[in-house]
Amino acid sequence: MTTIAGLDTATDDVTVAVVSGTEPIAESMVPKPEGARPRHAEALMVELEAIVAEAGGWQRIDLLAAGVGPGSFTGLRVGLATARALAQALSKEIVPVGSLAALARGIAETADGDGRWRLAVLDARRGQAFAALFDPRSEERWEPFVGAPEELAQRLRTAPESPLAAGSGALRFRRELEAAGAGVLPDSDAAHRVRARHVCRLAQGGTPFPPEAVQPIYLRPPDAELWLDRDTS
Repeated sequence: MTTIAGLDTATDDVTVAVVSGTEPIAESMVPKPEGARPRHAEALMVELEAIVAEAGGWQRIDLLAAGVGPGSFTGLRVGLATARALAQALSKEIVPVGSLAALARGIAETADGDGRWRLAVLDARRGQAFAALFDPRSEERWEPFVGAPEELAQRLRTAPESPLAAGSGALRFRRELEAAGAGVLPDSDAAHRVRARHVCRLAQGGTPFPPEAVQPIYLRPPDAELWLDRDTS
């Protein structure tokens, strides 16, 4: 039975877990403090070391799993740099997992998500969303894309079935999604957050890569690059 230590930093949260087979052994989440910056840089290694120790130490870990986005440029950079450094130091491989796929896995585990199409939506800021659509067998039907809520709503009107949506983008654009026919989980539902245990579970069937081969899914340039282009144009 493969034991995987996983992380995801695509959102404002820091989420880490250790899963053996499909069973979580240890898990932790550090949300962004109210009115402060996300704690990716300061909290990720602390939380990861703590849950791995709880699971019996690094000698028990067979593989690493890393959420590769799309999401926050800074968060992904911190998460993947950490995963690569650990993999190199421990001589282990990494299984990359889409953060939207992990979010959709959480939707599937809700009371209303079983047998439903699932729409994973993260707030991309700048008035946009990162989104991907999955069928009831968890197969990806829309590749991850970034667009305005109007574009997402237009795509939904041509979807085979009405999906159940969750994620920070689903919360922000609830009105547009529901008007286009999607269901959106209640604001308080835990499935709106990406969980590292789902990253680990998806990694069980994924392909391991050497650390240098694992790349993030950005979908658009970082803000700093856009500002530079604007200032030099």
